[in-house]
Amino acid sequence: MALAAIFVFLIVSALQLVNRYLDLAKKRGSQSDEQIKLRLEIKQLLNEANQLSTPSTFAQAVKLKRLAVAKEKELTKIQEQDTKGNQSLYDKYGKILLVTKVLIYALLVVWFWSTPVTTVPRHLLHPFGMLMPLAECSRLIVAQYLHL
Repeated sequence: MALAAIFVFLIVSALQLVNRYLDLAKKRGSQSDEQIKLRLEIKQLLNEANQLSTPSTFAQAVKLKRLAVAKEKELTKIQEQDTKGNQSLYDKYGKILLVTKVLIYALLVVWFWSTPVTTVPRHLLHPFGMLMPLAECSRLIVAQYLHL
């Protein structure tokens, strides 16, 4: 029974870790090389525009800022396209994971259906036995597992 409990714990933990990893990957998203390159270009353009702060270079600074805004729009468009594609992929994996979890949990319930999960000593149940629903049934179950 001890090995089975460890086995169940490891299976449930693995399923939860996969679920958490999938959620983190969905939130974080992926960054392509093109997105990273655009971010660096935008940062460089904004730095150059900030360095041109004199009145004689104002026009050039405005051009650089406009170019940076255009690149930000392009980056946003690329991110939206990637998000739509990845979202459907993550939804697909999420559904597969959900079905897998349901099947595994159902299998575990069927496997351990007749096995007691825990036993409670009789002296702990004595004052609260009447408060438990179906007290007679619970006494019989406890007595059966305690071999009384």
